[in-house]
Amino acid sequence: MSQQPKQAAPRRGFLKKAVATSVGTGALAAPAVSRAQTTTLRFQSTWPAKDIFHEYAQDFAKKVNDMAGGRLKIEVLPAGSVVPAFQMLDAVSKGTLDGGHGVIAYWYGKNSALALWGSGPAFGMDPNMVLAWHYYGGGKALVEEIYKSLNLDVVSFMYGPMPTQPLGWFKKPVAKVEDMKGLKFRTVGLAVDVFTELGTAVNPLPGGEIVPALDRGLIDAAEFNNASSDRVLGFPDVAKNCMLQSFHQSGEQFEILFNGAKYKALPTELKAIIDYAVQAASADMSWKAIERNSRDYEELKKAGVKFYKTPDAILRAQLAAWDKVIEKKAAENPMFKRVLDSQRAFAQRAGQWQSDYLVDFKMAYNHYFSRGAGQQPKKG
Repeated sequence: MSQQPKQAAPRRGFLKKAVATSVGTGALAAPAVSRAQTTTLRFQSTWPAKDIFHEYAQDFAKKVNDMAGGRLKIEVLPAGSVVPAFQMLDAVSKGTLDGGHGVIAYWYGKNSALALWGSGPAFGMDPNMVLAWHYYGGGKALVEEIYKSLNLDVVSFMYGPMPTQPLGWFKKPVAKVEDMKGLKFRTVGLAVDVFTELGTAVNPLPGGEIVPALDRGLIDAAEFNNASSDRVLGFPDVAKNCMLQSFHQSGEQFEILFNGAKYKALPTELKAIIDYAVQAASADMSWKAIERNSRDYEELKKAGVKFYKTPDAILRAQLAAWDKVIEKKAAENPMFKRVLDSQRAFAQRAGQWQSDYLVDFKMAYNHYFSRGAGQQPKKG
């Protein structure tokens, strides 16, 4: 018993030293964790706050924020918060914004080749096939080359295949090509050139300005994108006729932009998170679009909107107009021709595969659901 205090004292001393060391280590480690900085990036979309497109931008940001675990935070502002929608690309390049969400066709004024990611029939490719070409057929490298040639310091990610866009909203339905002539019409990208070939007077307004222009009679008709966006932007308040199906923007997708310097400064693991968030958001957006667009399509019909299938004659006229546009643009812009040739080669191979392999889903749909009166768009 007399030896126990002698043994206890060294033990207590050892424990005291160990605790002190542990506390000391914790004192060093804890501040390192608490001082770990969150990199916050300020984004702006090209969409009004109430539009589902802005929601898509926020969905992407949330995926990044959730996966980054506090190390990276993207905040997304609606169009016009910092700069007007059509000035977003320059603002991101200059660092006024750290990033943005929009469509690449908005920048076609800088190089007409950029519109080939959104405008036109894309040689029969649907939007997901255009994304396949972009990531696996050479499109991504071409975009990077174009932006570099324009001295734009941005990193671009394409994602989010959009459903086929309507021909647009009209005060009166159009039944033939001649009905398009003389209309004051809103569209963007190389669709401007297509509709100009069809005889319309085009005004490329940003999304938030379309319905007010229709209401004031500044334009006669307009296209935007989908049932959900069209409904929330107020199209049914100023027009009651919507023409479905068109080739003017049948293969479009979204673009996420990062300021080049800000992106390059990020650690490798955060860049990987962004890359995978883009892919996850692309799939999620395409699923959400099916759910929301189909519901809003039903609500628009309940609200008295009349839907008509765009006549085949107008669709064929669009293809003929597109042929003229791309022939002219390719002759005056070598980069346009390079992008076009790349798309054509990919589309010829992938399109053949898809048309041979895919079943006609309408056959199965019609087998189970009778397409009676009032359920399908009227023929124009």
